Amino acid sequence: MEFSNPVIIWACVGVVLMLAEVIVPGGIVILLGASCLIVAASLGIGLIEGVAQAFTLWFISSMVLLLGFRHVTQRLVGGDSHVDNTDEELDLYNQQALVKADIGPGEKPGRVEFQGADWPALGDGSLIPSGSRVRVICRDNISLVVEAVPADQHA
Repeated sequence: MEFSNPVIIWACVGVVLMLAEVIVPGGIVILLGASCLIVAASLGIGLIEGVAQAFTLWFISSMVLLLGFRHVTQRLVGGDSHVDNTDEELDLYNQQALVKADIGPGEKPGRVEFQGADWPALGDGSLIPSGSRVRVICRDNISLVVEAVPADQHA
């Protein structure tokens, strides 16, 4: 068996790419491998000759297969296409936290426990004592900006 034969090279590359779909799922690599097999078949029957024509056919057939069958392979292979909220500020807003170290008076930072972690916290200038509940307004760099929650609104 002669490994310098372009038909064998294109066929081997195609099979390797198609098998690589197991490692790199997504439906793209299998279509690139199928394009290699199209080139190998075209070289084998004499439809094209030479490296330039082989790469041109591979490029064109790859584009056609990717544009035509990407949605089919995506459905078969699957994948995670779920996108969560990318704005963390919206996730923080109006959530309640527990004050661990006094916040204020003035611009004196304190600490709050929020979502299981301790955060530095800034208030509105008034004293917010340790043990009270606060509502997160926003985040300022690594600190949470909070306001006191009235006693009748504890959740």
